[in-house]
Amino acid sequence: MTVFPPFLDDHAIRHRLRLQTLTRLRWLAVLGQSATVLIIAHGYGFELPELACFALIACSACLNVFLSIRFPAAHRLPPLGATAILSFDVAQLSGLLFMTGGLANPFSVLLCVPVIISSASQPVRHTLGLGALSVVIVTVLAFFSLPLPWYPGSDFQVPYLLIVGAWIAIVSTTAFAAFYSFQVSAEANQLADALSATELVLQREQHLSALDGLAAAAAHELGTPLATIQVVAKEMEKALADDPRFTDDLMLLRSQTERCRDILRRLSTLSAEDEAHMARLPLGSLIEEVIAPHREFGIAIDVIQGNSEMREPVGRRNPGILFGLGNLIENAVDFAHEHVTVTVSHGGDRVAIVIEDDGPGFAPDVLTKIGVPFMHRRNRLDREKGGGLGLGLFIAKTLLERSGALLSFSNKPLPSSGARVEVSWPREKMDLFGSNKQQRNAVGTG
Repeated sequence: MTVFPPFLDDHAIRHRLRLQTLTRLRWLAVLGQSATVLIIAHGYGFELPELACFALIACSACLNVFLSIRFPAAHRLPPLGATAILSFDVAQLSGLLFMTGGLANPFSVLLCVPVIISSASQPVRHTLGLGALSVVIVTVLAFFSLPLPWYPGSDFQVPYLLIVGAWIAIVSTTAFAAFYSFQVSAEANQLADALSATELVLQREQHLSALDGLAAAAAHELGTPLATIQVVAKEMEKALADDPRFTDDLMLLRSQTERCRDILRRLSTLSAEDEAHMARLPLGSLIEEVIAPHREFGIAIDVIQGNSEMREPVGRRNPGILFGLGNLIENAVDFAHEHVTVTVSHGGDRVAIVIEDDGPGFAPDVLTKIGVPFMHRRNRLDREKGGGLGLGLFIAKTLLERSGALLSFSNKPLPSSGARVEVSWPREKMDLFGSNKQQRNAVGTG
């Protein structure tokens, strides 16, 4: 079984021609060429170098045997290997044509077949190279070849004009058929890409729908034990209120239980379809609401407001956006050494939020899989963190994309270190008030 590298590009896989396809076509060619030589030599009694012809046919058969032994049936050839084998087919067929009349041979049109196969499965540059080789060979056969096999004692002279016509026919057929095959293959590939993208979106939505139900169930099941923890925390706070050794710990325990209740409340509303009842929320208030629960862990979180002459966007409170941004902030705080920077900017067309930390940054292999559920690890460059299946980032990314956001994950440019996440929306997705023109007028008259 052929195994591709884990991150091999889809286009690279698409250009890998299955070896079994070529070997089957070549066995068909070997049978057809052998039958043709036997019929011409013994059926019609035409004179031709029969031994030399079968020697070339045997070369093709030996190549098939070698490839079948060397590689498994499902092996896929890289573009260079496939082009080399197709070039051999062109050379082998041209040798047979040279010994049997050149372009006067009716089977000379078969020279276009390898080029058509290449145009349907190989990169354009490889097909152009193979096509150029075929044109050169056809041109040589137009001037140099042994006579066309004919009845003994007679000499069949092919008019030169017919040779020129055959050359034009073969070259034009090769070019037209190859271009047509390329177009059909390209359209099929585009359709396959669109289908794959649709299947990926549906799969992500199915994952998220299932997680919505699990979130509601978790919120229900965890409500009772969390209430018990909160009651015990209150009793401990009363009993140990006079002991300064436990004051900070009790306050932290109390705040975190309140945060857990808030998280469960938000989880239970994530799947709500109608958000018309949600209050309006300015962008600045949204950022502060997302950041507030993460200020208690010793990591400084700085909010930088980008310069803008536009009025601050005011949108509806969206649990998906709150949860998604909160997850990104939490990840940044988890991996930061000292501080996290949140840069907020809004213009006439877009609203952007950039989250940066001073941690080790994303590992290269993690960058290629961010947003994919059930990742096996979530480490940054050189800092291991326990647990994590990538579900948090998957849910956050999907919820933010549902709101119309575009996400970009990267590392800060050297010599700085740390991760960088940019989330941006079209302004109309984050603002309830009017068009850009109305906003500019409002600013001008304010």
